[in-house]
Amino acid sequence: MDLVALTEKIVKSIVLDTDAVSVKEFETEEENVMLIQVIVKEDDIGRVIGKNGRTANAIRTLVQASSALKENKYIKIDIDKF
Repeated sequence: MDLVALTEKIVKSIVLDTDAVSVKEFETEEENVMLIQVIVKEDDIGRVIGKNGRTANAIRTLVQASSALKENKYIKIDIDKF
C-alpha cells in the first residue's frame, strides 16, 4: 500500500469529518526522507494529535514500519489544521 494512502486511511478512521482530510506528499532535499503533510479541520486536530502526541506518534510508527518493508525511507509527518 502507498504510504500516503495508508496515512490517509488511518487519519480518516480517527476524525469526524472525513471529507475535510487532506494528505499530500512533498519532496525533501534529503534523498532518503519523505514528508507527508496531513491537514484536518480545527475540530479534529486534537483527535489526530492525541493526548501528549500519542496518536500522532502511533501514526508515524505505523507508516514508518510500512516504509521499512518496502521503500526503507525515513518518514516525516506534519499534522496541521485549516
